Amino acid sequence: MHKEAHFSRVGYILAMAGSAIGLGTAWKFPTMVGLGGGFAFILVYLVLCLAIGAAAFLAEALLGRATRRDTVGAIYELAPSAKRAWSIGGFFVFVSIMIVPFYLVVVGWIFYYAMLCMSQLPTDPVSAKEAFGYLASNNIFGVSMGFLIVFALSIYTILKGVKKGIEKLNLVLMPSLFILLIALVTYSAIFGNFAGAASFLFTPDLSKVLDADLLLKALGLAMFSMSLGMGTVCTYAANTDKFTNLFSSVFYIIVLNTMVGILMGLVVFSFIPIENASEGPGLIFVSLASLFGSMGVAGQIIGFAFFMALIFAGITSAISIIEPTALFLMNNAKVERPKAVAYCAVFIFVVGFICILSYYKPSAEVFTFFGKSFFDLLDYITSIILMPLGALFFCVFVGWVVPKSTLAENLKHQMPKGVFEIWVWVIRIIVPAAIISVGVYNFL
Repeated sequence: MHKEAHFSRVGYILAMAGSAIGLGTAWKFPTMVGLGGGFAFILVYLVLCLAIGAAAFLAEALLGRATRRDTVGAIYELAPSAKRAWSIGGFFVFVSIMIVPFYLVVVGWIFYYAMLCMSQLPTDPVSAKEAFGYLASNNIFGVSMGFLIVFALSIYTILKGVKKGIEKLNLVLMPSLFILLIALVTYSAIFGNFAGAASFLFTPDLSKVLDADLLLKALGLAMFSMSLGMGTVCTYAANTDKFTNLFSSVFYIIVLNTMVGILMGLVVFSFIPIENASEGPGLIFVSLASLFGSMGVAGQIIGFAFFMALIFAGITSAISIIEPTALFLMNNAKVERPKAVAYCAVFIFVVGFICILSYYKPSAEVFTFFGKSFFDLLDYITSIILMPLGALFFCVFVGWVVPKSTLAENLKHQMPKGVFEIWVWVIRIIVPAAIISVGVYNFL
């Protein structure tokens, strides 16, 4: 295995939080909170993160920490028998690299809107909707430039390695993200309907807590927002030092992740009616963009800060989902980091432009399959099918295949014995049942 400098404890927490705090938290969380009844969704989401997400996270992290290897190598080393057969499950490491192209296209859209704040945003929802539709389907230059800029920043960071690249970027971007969000919340408290947003997000309405639809949506977001099922957690844990407590770290990550989601929710619902939460992409690119555009110079400044916060969240997440494939290539293809990253970069570049062309009106039909654009199909296959299957595989492997004595040996200084016994039971029974439930729900 290639030896690189390890994360510091703070660096690991911020890097893993940066992975978790992607567009899923910064963008999808406010949308789902709006649809899920505010406080009820937040409460259920937080409980499920702590009870199920944390257990699955720790299972995947243990693979990397116990072996100091990439995902495939970790599975091969820890399997007591049929090692080659089990290591095929390391295929899920490639789910991460499949996500990056369309993910960076979306971050590129956001970058375009951040630059648009410097000139002129649309001033009403109708023109904003037309502008976003034009961007995705006609403005191939604007989309391509946004994609290339965030692509270049991501690849450059990965090239620098774990300590000098990933950790260093997160040490800058994560505090910057919180500063931007606090500034946005402060502005919202002065000029927006902050009281209404806070009331919606924090007033207990426990009547919806046991709603099956809410429970499954919250569980799905909890699993997605914690970067489970694609090797990122294993890869980052493999690069921690021996003093980093994985058990306590996961709770810091959950708290930071949830804080960003709540802060985003306070900003969004201070300016946008709660019923607009169902707009999906339109919530950002139509409702908020037109609102900022109608506010004159103040709107341009606050809009720029808002879109930059989303870009920071997106970039920190993107680099975390490139690293597992890069590490796999370094260890198994026996190449140095620059060549491994170059292979990843070529794949991301080519597939990213196919995603762009699948939305571009003149070429959209060529890149449409089974009634879905290539962009939407790739999103569906990775997010709805492969990530849950990956999380399920890792929990089954750690819970039922890796000897319990091995688990205990690696976690004996991480958590109390009683908590360890509960954790083993949860990853063996509860987490698989929960993942299967979400999978069935998504296909119904």
